[in-house]
Amino acid sequence: MNRITLVGAGFAALTAVQKLRAADPAAEITLVAPAPEFTYLPGTIWISSGLRRPEDLRIDLGNFFRRMRVNFHQGSASGLEAGGRTLLTDRGGIENDGLIICSGGRFIKKLPGIEHAITPCEGIPAAIEIRDRLRALQGGTIAVGFAGNPKEPSAMRGGPMFEFLFGIDRQLRREGRRERFKLVFFSPAAQPGQRLGPKAVRGLLREMKRRGIDTHLGHKMKQFTDRQVITEGGEFDADLILFMPGMTGNQWFDNTDLPRSDGGLIQADAQCRVLGMERVYVAGDSGSYPGPEWMPKQAHMADLQAEAAAANLLTELKGGQPVRTFKVELFCIVDSQTSGSLVARTPNFNIALPQLRVFHWLKRLFEWWYLRQYR
Repeated sequence: MNRITLVGAGFAALTAVQKLRAADPAAEITLVAPAPEFTYLPGTIWISSGLRRPEDLRIDLGNFFRRMRVNFHQGSASGLEAGGRTLLTDRGGIENDGLIICSGGRFIKKLPGIEHAITPCEGIPAAIEIRDRLRALQGGTIAVGFAGNPKEPSAMRGGPMFEFLFGIDRQLRREGRRERFKLVFFSPAAQPGQRLGPKAVRGLLREMKRRGIDTHLGHKMKQFTDRQVITEGGEFDADLILFMPGMTGNQWFDNTDLPRSDGGLIQADAQCRVLGMERVYVAGDSGSYPGPEWMPKQAHMADLQAEAAAANLLTELKGGQPVRTFKVELFCIVDSQTSGSLVARTPNFNIALPQLRVFHWLKRLFEWWYLRQYR
């Protein structure tokens, strides 16, 4: 009986659980996470407007773990021993025959004054803070922006910031108070959203202009204050700042011999194997993988990597040579509460469709379809 340990309870980890259990009914699967729950982060864009409540997006995994016969270990990973055969946690060590690391990424919080900005993808508490701050504001300037990890081009998550930007614009219009606010989108990139593809960049900038959203682009970030965004190209006042910094690896990686990329993520091959380690895999935001610079850090990509990691680990446990790779593709709907734009990119094509009401409802339908498997 193979003992397989997974770290994390996000998209990659839960997909890996399903693939492992389907392929090996006898495996002993242990999942390590701080809580037995899954947060559907894509839905947090709708919390500020009331389209979603926090409890709609926080899924208790108790039933899922019972169905999948998963041993849940409540705790946080803290290190590795014996070449990955023992995972150390703050509540004891766990031995394994195979390990898949799906613990996500960590946002780089080195910019001076970053405590004055809200990082939306940090979870539901951040979305609640955005909701409450928006309700309290009677007018002023709202700044929304993102940056990347200069040492890891793929370690960024800009797409949700366009959704928060357009969603806030739409929310204020529906509330009849848009004229009291100035919206500013900022980024050190002169052409933000490049990973979505050239067509998407042009469409996003056109949409900002159409909505009366100002831009401050192409200037390196210097710092935030409680009322200002300061860049090398100037500064502007802001009453509410939403900012998504670049991503790097989890802090617990520093206590291990895991190979790291220049950007601090776990170095993996095309089969999601951690370089130089036996039966240790990585999936999702924790890893740095070979592929194009536009490879996204998004749920869909994490699911694809988790499928490959699970299949290859089981092959390796049987004495075989892992050969399964994952597709590199980006599919997302940039939502604005009542409509959305479909963006897709693969090595062979790139499309960016205009804002249509049907895409908003497709995004909501997908959320229901995806979450039903965990409820």
